[in-house]
Amino acid sequence: MIEVRNLAKRFRLPSRGSPTHAARDPRDHDGWFHAVRDVSFRCAPGEVLGLLGPNGAGKTTTLRLLSTALKADGGSIHANGIDLLADPLAARQHIGFLSGSTGLYGRLTARENVEYFGRLHGMRPDRLQRRCDELFDLLQMHDYGNKRADQLSAGMQQKCAIARTVVHEPRIVILDEPTTGLDVMSAKILLDFIASYKALRVPLIFSTHHLHEVDKLCDRVCIINHGKTAFHGSTDELRHLGGSADLYDAFVGVIHQEA
Repeated sequence: MIEVRNLAKRFRLPSRGSPTHAARDPRDHDGWFHAVRDVSFRCAPGEVLGLLGPNGAGKTTTLRLLSTALKADGGSIHANGIDLLADPLAARQHIGFLSGSTGLYGRLTARENVEYFGRLHGMRPDRLQRRCDELFDLLQMHDYGNKRADQLSAGMQQKCAIARTVVHEPRIVILDEPTTGLDVMSAKILLDFIASYKALRVPLIFSTHHLHEVDKLCDRVCIINHGKTAFHGSTDELRHLGGSADLYDAFVGVIHQEA
């Protein structure tokens, strides 16, 4: 279980040329940009939670706070009995985080990249080899396992980054727009891989702009708008609140209600 309550994060703004400058974003005030103002949600074991919101709503900042890449200014994050804000080092041992960029080492092969991160997590050589074989089977990566990362297509690189993210068998998985730039077949493989985590009883959180992915995979949805939770619940509850059976229209309806 991962539970987030009243999460907040702000960033110092550069000095303005004019003190009468009117802020265009309600989060921009008092010399600070309040990227995340009040975000709360939960994701239970075996659940997939979709994090939604317009561009710039605060989704990526929220995921970086969950991964401990950023330090929160307020609120709480508890996962499997660990206070992520109080003990981020312990939390990182249990989290698999995919950022918006793949972050692969171009001169290493796909397999070497995954193995390297497994060694960073302290995995024993025999366990690491078995885990790599398993992931390369699941993500259908064997054909290019020995190719350098800088010679891989965007889809191949993304699958390699996913394998690197979960090589240490994390107890919580966090993915920032994992299907961005993927073709239909690669996206299908990745979505099936995400769905497999339900059987493993691992909470999985991913952000996306593709609502058909949410409809297919998610047990729970959190919509963030202007740094605040605008909705948290099931897809059926989202349809009811948004006033439409169509998930896209329901999403837009919730955003308009928030505005």
